[in-house]
Amino acid sequence: MQVIIHAGAHGTEEDRLMKTLLRNKEGYLARGTSVPGPAKYRSLLKDCMAASKTDTPSEDSRDLLWDAILEDENADRVVLSNPHFFGSQRDALEGQRLYPEAEERMLALKALFPHDDLQLFMAIRSPVGFLPKLLEKAGTGRRTTVLQVTNPQDLRWSALFARLRAAVPDVPITTWCYEDTPLIWSQVLRTFGNIEDGSKVMGGLDMLATIMSREGMRRLRHYLHDHPGMTEAQKGRVYTAFLDKFALDDEIEEELDIPGWTPQFIEETEEAYDEDVCQLGQMPGVTLLTP
Repeated sequence: MQVIIHAGAHGTEEDRLMKTLLRNKEGYLARGTSVPGPAKYRSLLKDCMAASKTDTPSEDSRDLLWDAILEDENADRVVLSNPHFFGSQRDALEGQRLYPEAEERMLALKALFPHDDLQLFMAIRSPVGFLPKLLEKAGTGRRTTVLQVTNPQDLRWSALFARLRAAVPDVPITTWCYEDTPLIWSQVLRTFGNIEDGSKVMGGLDMLATIMSREGMRRLRHYLHDHPGMTEAQKGRVYTAFLDKFALDDEIEEELDIPGWTPQFIEETEEAYDEDVCQLGQMPGVTLLTP
C-alpha cells in the first residue's frame, strides 16, 4: 500500500484541502486512491502511535488498522490527513525548531505501516504568516513567551525536512508553499490522487475564487473553456494575469500586529523564507510543487 501522510502544516488551508479531497473521493478511488474520512482514523492513529512507543505493533493489529480505515474499499494508495500528526499548534515550535516531535512521530507511523510505502505531503508557509497563525488561540503568556524566544527570521523549513530525511530516508517528501496555493491548487489535488496533468478535479479553482472577484472568476472560467490543453505552467501564468487585474486586495493582504515587526523586519524575514524555499527545491528526496 502506498500511504500518503498529509501533516499540515498548520495554517495552510489543511481543513479546506481535506474537504476538497473528499469531494474527489469517487474519482480518486476509480484510479486506486482511497480518501477515507478523518473520523475513521485520526483518533485511532493517535492512540496507535502512542502505544507504539512502548510496544511493537503485531501483524494482527496492523490488519485491524487497515480494516478500520479502508472498510470495504479496494485501493493501492490511501491518503491520511491530519495537521496534528507532528503535534498541536502548541507543539509546533521549540525555539527556532519547527515541529520538534516530527521525527519521532514519523518513526511511529513507520512502525504502524512497516510493509507499506510511506510518503509525506506537507505545505509550508512564510514565518511571517505561520507564527501568528500558531498563536491566534494562544493565551497572552504563551504568546509573549514564543515571541521572545522565537525569531521568525531564523525559522527554516529546510532544517525540518533535513531532520526528517535523516530519520526516515526512505520516506520522500512532497511540499508546496501556502502562498502559491491558489495558483497550484488543482496541481496539488492531482498529486494527492496520483492522476495525470490535465485531468479534471472537483474544486480545482476554489482557492482562486476566495481571492478573486466574481467577474474575474467568470472571465477566467470562460478563458479556460476557450483554451483547452494548456499545461499547468501555462495555467499558472494565466491565473497570475487574472489576479493582477481581479484580485480582492482585502483577501490577499494580511494585517500583522506583532510588536517589533517593522516593515523592514518583515521584508527581511520574507527574503530568508525565499532562500529557504530555494534550498528545499534542491534537497534530495524532496519534491517542491511550484506554479
